[in-house]
Order: sequence, then structure tokens, then C-alpha cells
Amino acid sequence: FVLSLIIMSCENKIDFIPKSDLLTLPSLSVKDFETVYTDSGRLKLILSAPLMEEYSNNPTPYYEFMSGIKVVFYDGKKDPSGSVTAKYAKYTKSSNLWELRDSVVVINEGNDKLETEVLYWDEIKNLIYSDRFVKITNEDQIVMGTGFESDPKLKKRKIKKVSATIYLK
Repeated sequence: FVLSLIIMSCENKIDFIPKSDLLTLPSLSVKDFETVYTDSGRLKLILSAPLMEEYSNNPTPYYEFMSGIKVVFYDGKKDPSGSVTAKYAKYTKSSNLWELRDSVVVINEGNDKLETEVLYWDEIKNLIYSDRFVKITNEDQIVMGTGFESDPKLKKRKIKKVSATIYLK
């Protein structure tokens, strides 16, 4: 009798993970990520992040940098020509679009500094833009406004709704 109770009480339960839950997990996770991009032997940039996650099982594959990102640009020279930092970043492969959020800071080779909360970089159009508040600081002035478009080097920039211009000299 006891033996039959033991056999009857044993069940072979295997919990299945629904396929939809598996699709929400990253296909690749990398801690202390750093990559170096070169072109014809010339250093172009160094991209680093505390955590990078790749979601290749998603219908629109993307990379996510939940703990922030730092990119240092070189243009083939020994000294950096600019940098970008943000506390969050996402790169969508199919559209070649970067989305940077939370304390985004861009510094170009002329030491101009762009600060905003959201910034997009469209690699195909070679355009960076934002629809949020931006602040650009250089040695002569501080310009603030809402909405921004520029080339990636901040040479041809346009603030759509300028709210203040402060001349420092």
C-alpha cells in the first residue's frame, strides 16, 4: 500500500517556458564590452559599455546598452577628435539608427559641447537630431532651444526653436 502511494504521488512535471518569453530574452549578453573600429588601418572609434545585449530573435533586431555607452572618435589621428556618452543606447540594425537617452553629451573636435536627454543618429542619412531641449556650449556662447539637426561632427547644426543665446565674451 505504501509503495503504491509513493508511486502515485510522484509526478513528472516539466514546466515549459512559453516561446513568447524566450523571444524577450537577449540572444547575446556581453559585460565590459569594448570594440575598436578601424578603416584601412586608421583608428576611427572606440565604443565601450558596461553591458551590451543583442536581441536577434526580435522581428526588428537591435542592440541595447542599458548601463550606458561611451564612444570616442579618432579620425585616424592619435588624439581623440570627439566623444559621445549616454546612460542608455539602442542600435537598430535594419534602419541603422542609434537612439541615445538620459544625459547625452556630445563633444566635437572644436570642443563644442551638445547636451540633451534624447538624441538620434541616422547613419544612412548621416544626420543627428532631437526633438527635445538641447544646449550647445562653445568658447563664445551657450545656445539653448528645442529641436535640433546636425551632421555627426556638429559642423552644420540647426536649433529649431532657440530659447536663449548667452554670449560668454
